[in-house]
Amino acid sequence: MKALVTGAGGQVGRALVATVPPHVQLIAVGHQELDITDEAAVMSCLRAHTPNVVVNAAAHTAVDRAESEPDLARRINTQGAEYLARAARATRSRLVHLSTDFVFDGTSSRPYRPDTPTHPLSVYGLTKRDGEQVVLDTLQGQGVVLRTSWVYAAQGANFVRTMLRVMAANRSARVVADQVGTPTAAASVAQAVWKILENPSLTGIHHWSDAGVASWYDLAVAVAEEGAQLGLLPAGVSVTPIATEDYPTPARRPAYSVLDKSSLVAAGWVPLHWRAQLRVVLGEIKRG
Repeated sequence: MKALVTGAGGQVGRALVATVPPHVQLIAVGHQELDITDEAAVMSCLRAHTPNVVVNAAAHTAVDRAESEPDLARRINTQGAEYLARAARATRSRLVHLSTDFVFDGTSSRPYRPDTPTHPLSVYGLTKRDGEQVVLDTLQGQGVVLRTSWVYAAQGANFVRTMLRVMAANRSARVVADQVGTPTAAASVAQAVWKILENPSLTGIHHWSDAGVASWYDLAVAVAEEGAQLGLLPAGVSVTPIATEDYPTPARRPAYSVLDKSSLVAAGWVPLHWRAQLRVVLGEIKRG
């Protein structure tokens, strides 16, 4: 199998490169190698490499910045997805497109199913939702959309690394406690993608995250505790829960965005608990 991964410099892109199965011939391209907002470049890339599968891990993921640069977010998250879908159709490549829990409005109290109607609250969520739709429409139901949530890794800009920095500097942190979801290690998403690629009958929208539920406050407390055990942080870091209204941001976030993974769990996939995955990632950070 020959797989082309876009966004190879991002958190999930790096994880895909690090976990590529031995039988897969990988072509990994970051923004420098392929600008997915350039339709001609996308088509040329797929025609040159002739991949069996394409994984779109490229995205504008700066949720708050997207509010002030909606055109850029739309070019990357919607138009870029469309150009990849068109090129995949033309080259008869299978496309797996990564998306987000931010396509939902957070008013539910039950995990969101893949077929739950979307209602994004932010530019980021809206452009990702539109990207999903154009992929499925262009590929006439043969594409795969994989939604995930609260992704973090040992590298890159993410909540876990931010908490480590803030806690090390201040020995304290104030963290929102009324937004609930599931933290998910980038490696977990990558492993799910490789499994999808081994199952050609899988189409449509699916959800994947680590197991369990947490608020941002819960995640911060876990970072403080696990970080202290590993020597990444001093003992006794204070984490104070606050309300969303006490930490205003340009983009609105869903208050509840837990994803229902049953379509993949039914296939025998077993997610690890988010805290166990956090321990693994913090260990990677410690080892440098």
